[in-house]
Amino acid sequence: MRLSDLDYELPPELIAQQPLEQREQARLMIVERRSGRIDHSRFYKLPGELREGDLLVMNDTRVIPARLAARKQSGGSVELLMVRPVEQGAGRWEALMRAHRPPRVGTLLLLEAGHALRVVAQTKPGRVLLESADSTSIEEILATSGTLALPHYIRRPSTSADLTAYQTVYGSKPGAIAAPTAGIHFTPELLHELEQAGIHTTFITLHIGPGTFTPLRTQEVESHSMEAEWYTIPSSGLQAIELTRRTGGRVVAVGTSTVRALESYAITGDQEGFTGLFIFPGFRFKLVDAMVTNFHLPRSTVLALVMALGGRELILQAYAEAIRHRYRFLSYGDAMLVL
Repeated sequence: MRLSDLDYELPPELIAQQPLEQREQARLMIVERRSGRIDHSRFYKLPGELREGDLLVMNDTRVIPARLAARKQSGGSVELLMVRPVEQGAGRWEALMRAHRPPRVGTLLLLEAGHALRVVAQTKPGRVLLESADSTSIEEILATSGTLALPHYIRRPSTSADLTAYQTVYGSKPGAIAAPTAGIHFTPELLHELEQAGIHTTFITLHIGPGTFTPLRTQEVESHSMEAEWYTIPSSGLQAIELTRRTGGRVVAVGTSTVRALESYAITGDQEGFTGLFIFPGFRFKLVDAMVTNFHLPRSTVLALVMALGGRELILQAYAEAIRHRYRFLSYGDAMLVL
């Protein structure tokens, strides 16, 4: 598959810059693979688009305030995006770093409130290992000094409103640097309505990291290598999937991160671990029957995944329809249900 096969023209004004006041009021496009039917609805009507006995699988990761502003002792500014702890209990974190001149190993990076981080190693260009330079853990530093790292296409600083809006209502496992945005549209009331309609829910965890949003740069899509992200699928989730399959329901993944976790388990049999699974057209799905997803950037790994499930031509047709009807795109945008 060529990189150009993932192209479409996205009008910049359709990139949502603000969340909706009522998240369940997002528009919902229904794309039916078998018939090629494309319909328009609203997200709060989702219970009517699914069937009794279907299972929604959701990613319960929670976004951490991963962005830190620092400065070198020489005065130069440094921007950090804390990705993940590298070893349990070691106190070291991997981070993406943006600086005019990369600091050397051993350099102290000064933060507000008198805290500091020490550069332990440079792992690759723009990426470092850091540890706290005092008795305050990096987790504590992030809790008091970190801010949300909104995607680059949201052209404004994050605000206090984003602390709630850029989270799912069911996110409970801190560790992601970006939200599983397909789940942003759910509310407690909508989850209750789904339950009343006989549509079940279960949760997995995949901590979204740089692998999800790193752009494709190889002309041959298959040559792209995704950075691994940590996932966990509890036994209760596997039991729910097995029951759904046995009773004729559909496994509906909420978001591309959920798809990758489920299909990684289907391939490896591992309920937890790092996955670098890259799904693109030609992939054979083993667990996922349908998915809820937002509208994605051209030339992205997540668009390739959606095309793998829905078919390239149908998904491009759906995107053209979304643009024609002025849908809102990307993280704070509208949703699509691929059946």
